[in-house]
Amino acid sequence: MLGPPLAGGWVRIARGRIVALGRDVAPHPVNAAVIDAADAIVIPGLVNAHTHLEFSDVQAPLEAAGGLPAWIGRVVAMRRGREGGAVGAERVAVAIRRGLEESAAHGVTAVGEIATGLPCGGYPAVGPRLRVFREALGLSREAAAAAVAAAVRDAARLRASGMAAGLSPHAPYSVAGAVAGRLTAAARRLDVPLAMHVAESEAEADLLRAGTGSFRELFDRLGVWPEPAGPALLPAAEWISRLARGPRGLVVHGTHLGDDPEACARLARHRDRLAVAVCPRTTLALSQRLPPVALFRAAGIRVAIGTDSRASTPDLSVLAECRVLVEAGLVTPTEALRMATVHAAWALGFERSCGTLAPGRPADLAILGPSTTATDPYEAILDPATRLTATLRAGRVIAGSLEGLGGAGRRDKA
Repeated sequence: MLGPPLAGGWVRIARGRIVALGRDVAPHPVNAAVIDAADAIVIPGLVNAHTHLEFSDVQAPLEAAGGLPAWIGRVVAMRRGREGGAVGAERVAVAIRRGLEESAAHGVTAVGEIATGLPCGGYPAVGPRLRVFREALGLSREAAAAAVAAAVRDAARLRASGMAAGLSPHAPYSVAGAVAGRLTAAARRLDVPLAMHVAESEAEADLLRAGTGSFRELFDRLGVWPEPAGPALLPAAEWISRLARGPRGLVVHGTHLGDDPEACARLARHRDRLAVAVCPRTTLALSQRLPPVALFRAAGIRVAIGTDSRASTPDLSVLAECRVLVEAGLVTPTEALRMATVHAAWALGFERSCGTLAPGRPADLAILGPSTTATDPYEAILDPATRLTATLRAGRVIAGSLEGLGGAGRRDKA
């Protein structure tokens, strides 16, 4: 992703890192293992900038009728139905492991995970690398303060264990504005990024403007709307400014930001530390529209790709998300792949470890077996018939296999 594709290219890996790459004849040390993947396409490992792994055991997306508020009501009901003691905790842990395995099977080597809590036994040590954004939400001042305190404690625990952490106020419609300062101060203190769902639906604007609409009805049914005054909520524009006060920030979805000029202006103003993560299939299902990618790109804002969760999409394929944008004519195949590698890595603060193939970087890559004669490699990558051969993180296979490639395991002699 740092230059044009290398036809007949090669990459040399030692101790989990890329030490050289080029094209045509590949120099290599005596006794080096050689894998001749003559008909393959090698790309940087894909980066899923936004997902919720806890729902990776959902067999089919939840019903989208009624838009985002109704869908969230179904998510809450499902979550409450699986809560309870060790069995519920183990089910979430299994779902997270399953989601990481599925991600690797789709060529993903890094994931931006939104977590409502830490799984029992922690996150797996193998598989894609993780940035875990610990989520906080609460409409009353007291509930929000308690949620933020728990999120900050968990983020500190993650950092202490050596894992990349982050903080995530859920959304402008679900987090009392009184805790915004505490969140950004904690992000600076811990040196972790922030992520937030912003401008997901028209119902969000109704709630923020007048305290009415589908979200208000949902919160009344759930018994979480603070009475009598209601919550003090911040508009999207103000939250975007707060996200920019942290080391880095990620605005998720942004489906209706085109209807909020002030929020868009602030996002563009802080493009040096803010990115947008779009999840096209989820946005299309819940809002019947695609994200305003052209608006973001015209403002010079980095746009990353995410899958959201199996509760809103049929799988965790980043390339499937890319195809939706390409088929709609919003981006070219080349631009889509940059969103799934370079920009997504930057959005998660992983730009020094993934998103590109370059000497000195960890050998995070995906090997694809194209079944097309397309002369454009980017089109071949996005062809639904193209299959993953293997996914490597730090030079180790985490999905697929190298066994079927020509010359796999051969050691060249002097």
